[in-house]
Amino acid sequence: QVQLVESGGGLVQPGGSLKLSCAASGFTFSNYAMSWYRQPPGKERELVARISSYIGRTNYADSVKGRFTISRDNAKNTVYLQMNSLKPEDTAVYYCNAYRSVAGSVRDYWGQGTQVTVSS
Repeated sequence: QVQLVESGGGLVQPGGSLKLSCAASGFTFSNYAMSWYRQPPGKERELVARISSYIGRTNYADSVKGRFTISRDNAKNTVYLQMNSLKPEDTAVYYCNAYRSVAGSVRDYWGQGTQVTVSS
């Protein structure tokens, strides 16, 4: 049974920091690219950051470059998102995603989401 369980969300003041975690189970974690997406209130879900399988190449949305860092620990089957210098516009539900495409076969898994609210 595949599970992605996010944690670490909450209420933080502008300029503050949070670290999200996503614990994975039920699949071979190291084989999957891992991503964080977010969905602000009333808006569509958007990609925040991605880290590739194996070598851990990263890419970020322009809006979070220099403030957010994605990392993974394959021994713990966990992906993280360190969020610094948070802004009110970072307020959203943050989702963890696992993705793998091999020979046309796609595996795409989602967590249930964790709320991040940036407000004074």
